[in-house]
Amino acid sequence: MTRKAASRLEAPNVIVLDVEQNAENPSEPIYFLLRSDAHHDAVGADRDREERHLKMALALNAYILDIGDLFDCMQGRYDKRADRSALREEYQHGPYLDRLIDVAYERYKPYAERWLLMSPGNHETSVAKHNDTNLTERLYARLKPHAPLLQIGTYQGFVRIRVSRRGHRFGNIAIAYHHGFGGSAPVTRGVIQSNRMAISYPDADIVWSGHTHTEFYLSLARIRLNSEDTVTRDEQTHIKSPGYKEDTLKGEGWAVEKGFMPQSLGAWWLKVWIGDKSESKRIRYSLEPAK
Repeated sequence: MTRKAASRLEAPNVIVLDVEQNAENPSEPIYFLLRSDAHHDAVGADRDREERHLKMALALNAYILDIGDLFDCMQGRYDKRADRSALREEYQHGPYLDRLIDVAYERYKPYAERWLLMSPGNHETSVAKHNDTNLTERLYARLKPHAPLLQIGTYQGFVRIRVSRRGHRFGNIAIAYHHGFGGSAPVTRGVIQSNRMAISYPDADIVWSGHTHTEFYLSLARIRLNSEDTVTRDEQTHIKSPGYKEDTLKGEGWAVEKGFMPQSLGAWWLKVWIGDKSESKRIRYSLEPAK
């Protein structure tokens, strides 16, 4: 299978990916790994699980999208949450923030060619606010020479995936992403926010957020009036990506004392393909959890 792809920053918070589907079977899916909240430098990060998913992305020729908190970055001198017992061995020596970049560069360089989106989360924006350095921009600058498709995103933004085959464009999928906000919502898992976000992002096919380390999939049906005055029905999909950090297993520490629930782990696989001619919308997609 051979594909040509090009990405561009259409606006400060809009990324467009054009994918040329050259497979003999047009229904063969194009894969995307949708991830957030890796917190890869944290003691509680499940780095084996994260690495397994990244290797699967390479094997599937998938595009990697990350919407923040790639770094945990809480052990700096000016961070009130700093705890030396939570500092991994590789960050014990040298300037802490510089070491974060050096280690992240070596960790993610093997996957840079497939990386499409890298945007900040609240952990990165906190460091930028208190330490006058932007970890997301610094890692992006290091990886970009190895990442032809990589674009730096904003805290909230859009990704449009446009699929063509033999020069003919079949349609697109619009993703609205937001790193996330609010608490973990242990009862609702943050599902209530979906109704608010559906109003904010009416043109998105998929609304995706992270931040709370919870996971859900929710489809909201809608009745639409198109430009030809025909009433149609569609569905907007809402997902929450849980990430790779678990703080409750050891039975002690800040998360346990605060009464945090056990946390989901993983990301989402998005599959996009060209549908049958009989279907009203030729570009189809499905989502399944990456565990």
